[in-house]
Amino acid sequence: MHERFGPVRNCFHDLLATGRESGASLTVWYDGHPVLDLTGGSRTGAAGGAAGGDPWRPDTLVNVYSVGKPVAALCLLMLVDRGRVDLDAPVDRYWPEFQTPATVRQVLSHTAGLPAFPVPRPATAIADWALLAGDLAAAEPEWAPGSVAGEHAWTYGHLVGELVRRVDGRPVGRFLADEIAGPWRLDLGFALSEADQRRCADLRYGDPQWPVRALGEPGSLRARAMGNPAGGQDLAVLNTPLWRGAEMPAVNLHATASGLARLYAGLLAGGVLDDVRLFGQDLVTEATRVQYDGPDLVLDRQVAWTLGMQWEQDGSWGMGGLGGSSAWADPERGYTFAYATARLAEHDRVDELVEALHSVL
Repeated sequence: MHERFGPVRNCFHDLLATGRESGASLTVWYDGHPVLDLTGGSRTGAAGGAAGGDPWRPDTLVNVYSVGKPVAALCLLMLVDRGRVDLDAPVDRYWPEFQTPATVRQVLSHTAGLPAFPVPRPATAIADWALLAGDLAAAEPEWAPGSVAGEHAWTYGHLVGELVRRVDGRPVGRFLADEIAGPWRLDLGFALSEADQRRCADLRYGDPQWPVRALGEPGSLRARAMGNPAGGQDLAVLNTPLWRGAEMPAVNLHATASGLARLYAGLLAGGVLDDVRLFGQDLVTEATRVQYDGPDLVLDRQVAWTLGMQWEQDGSWGMGGLGGSSAWADPERGYTFAYATARLAEHDRVDELVEALHSVL
């Protein structure tokens, strides 16, 4: 570790020492190189940060919720870069059963009008890709595509992933492993093998009321978008082979912080990492450009969406996940940041770590 970044390391250890964190990893790249790669706490054990359990290791995987959305998007964007998908083509060019008159670009930028699965489904549906993709194909959009955004909280991965499958033939998890995670040596994935499931951290609630807060008002668009299929905030589902082995690409990427920071380092460098080019510079520029800036009906605030990421006023782009994980690149300051946590709570931990990081840059 570079001594310059000591305040960030100290902040990370303080979160653990005070019980605000029970298990997490943090990786920062600066000026094209890793400068911090930290792990702490336990990957198993009681909720609320109780001591004990297996220690968090550098190869510990954890579910990072929406931090996976840009990862799924990059699979489709790779097909765009290769000339196999047109951003402004209607989705039904590639997926004939799809009824909503949305374009690929609108799907990627959360403006397609399908923020919630239309048919109530039980937790077991998480493992049934064809069922959920079929539900979306037949759905009526909630608004005219392109007119407004609403984070496609649970549906994004199936919209993007089914396009990948229709064009390429491989499911999105296999495509990610073969075409991105493998070549760039990223420790992250969808639809984990049994071996990878054995190194997962168990999610736990920082506060027993977290699942209720996360869903928002009963019956609201947010609650519909994040509550179906059932079980997406339930530890009895999340910490099982059902969830870890399924493809729910909007919300069930399992990753290390180092894998996420490496991914953003490759994007920040224009699509090349360790001399391996996966994306053209033009594609990266388009993927990280603001496509929509306005109200988001699910998040209930102003959001600037790129093709798969949120863009912030300081010029950074990336994604935070429900529960506190986050990963992004900051082109102005020249760093990438990734935080992966098992303690489902708010984003104040990341806010404090970033404040410490900015203070030393």
